[in-house]
Amino acid sequence: MNPLIDLRNVAFSYDGKRAGAATLGPLHLHLHAGQFAAIVGPSGAGKTTLLKLVLGVLQPSSGGISRDPTRLHLEGERPRALRMGYIPQLETVDWNFPVTVEQVVLMGRTRQSPWWPWHSRDNYAKLAQVLAEMEIGHLAKRHIRDLSGGQQQRVFLARALIAEPDLLVLDEPTSGVDMRTAQNVLHVLADLNKRGITILMTTHDLNLAAAHVPWIVCLNQRVIAQGPPEAVFTTETLNATYQSDMLVIRQDGMIIIQQKPHGHTYHDIVPNPVLGHAINE
Repeated sequence: MNPLIDLRNVAFSYDGKRAGAATLGPLHLHLHAGQFAAIVGPSGAGKTTLLKLVLGVLQPSSGGISRDPTRLHLEGERPRALRMGYIPQLETVDWNFPVTVEQVVLMGRTRQSPWWPWHSRDNYAKLAQVLAEMEIGHLAKRHIRDLSGGQQQRVFLARALIAEPDLLVLDEPTSGVDMRTAQNVLHVLADLNKRGITILMTTHDLNLAAAHVPWIVCLNQRVIAQGPPEAVFTTETLNATYQSDMLVIRQDGMIIIQQKPHGHTYHDIVPNPVLGHAINE
């Protein structure tokens, strides 16, 4: 069976149009139907750029990307384009835009609404269904700026799901929320994956990825390694990915990752309020 997403010798460069933007490639990477994968790497590694290439928002400077919904044909569905849902980082959203939860979610049905912004009964029925699935039905008339970070993330998940995507792409879905909310978001994604939705996300939280995501791609302008967490999360691989000394602890079936502490002490780097210089013990 062909991969759902297949990047073949893909390279990309902003050609100086964006200061500090990563140059990627060449990349050889594919995502199969039913996978749940996370891209990890340092800031500037090209994680968001890679997502935009997958989505078709950016075009590669060289190489090719195929988006193959062949599996849909094999299941007896009519041939159609791959449906992709995208959830951006919460920090990039203008929360002052005057829209309610139900209005945001219905934006995901614009392609199925020839008379947009007027929606059909089917769309409203689907709205009620996804709001219930995300447990935010009681928030339908609320303004998005009045929600907690976890509720906002569920709203954008609902907006993606109402379009019935084959592939769900998320950029840092656990960024800016507390640990409990982050755990809940990952549990929701795991449930969606069990229902057959392929998931590709980026994350900066290596420990959450190790605990919840079955396939990891380590990226730093190129693919350093990929595979299950127990194979990929090693000191050698993470050092190569982050260009920093990383510590990997394995205990009771868990993987715990931490950057190695520096040789200096707290007192070495905190100025003495009286003397005005660092204290040397």
